[in-house]
Amino acid sequence: MPPSLFEKINTLINANLHAIVDRALEQNSVQVMDEYLRQVEKNLEALEDSAATVGGTVKTLKRKYEEFAAAAEKLDRDIDTLIVKGKDDLAAAAQAELNTKQQLSQEYYQQWQDQEVQYKKMLEMRLKLEARLTSIKQQREQLRALIELAEAKKVTTKTIKSLDDLSKVGDSEINALTDQIRARLDREDARLDMATVNLQEQVEEAVRGGEIERQLQERRERLLGKSGGE
Repeated sequence: MPPSLFEKINTLINANLHAIVDRALEQNSVQVMDEYLRQVEKNLEALEDSAATVGGTVKTLKRKYEEFAAAAEKLDRDIDTLIVKGKDDLAAAAQAELNTKQQLSQEYYQQWQDQEVQYKKMLEMRLKLEARLTSIKQQREQLRALIELAEAKKVTTKTIKSLDDLSKVGDSEINALTDQIRARLDREDARLDMATVNLQEQVEEAVRGGEIERQLQERRERLLGKSGGE
């Protein structure tokens, strides 16, 4: 695994999640956590690619070691057979070849072990990084809910404050509005009174006019009766 990737992942694993959450709360935003999540996901993907490569190398080195170890073991038995048969020249050549195979086998074994250690370390780092990813996602959701709750509370508090302000400073305004409504009602009552008076006057005038006409009619009838009697 490249040293730069190793350093980045260690930084992400060792990051102080409490500090990240505190910054998110200070900014009243989950963007800080989102940036950390993006970095974790990006480097986790790179780590998995590197781990797959190293894992493949581990299998290759192990297979090579096993092949050379098996060949060396067979060659060692063949040398004993050659010596018993008195074929010293062939035994000497086989011994030289055995030395080479044993050396290569040991080199493959050492490389296999080194890469195995590296591979296991990368797997452990992946587990730690995945755990960090899960944890920060959960905290992000909790923080998002907290921020939404805080915003809702802020709106509610602002609304309540507005109502409180209205109840404190709105009495004079409400009284003025009430006076205006009462004044309009008074004017309407006055108009109604005037209309009523006018109607009463018209009625009375009509009544008075009818009474006079009745009196005149009675006079006519009396006068006519007298003239007819004479």
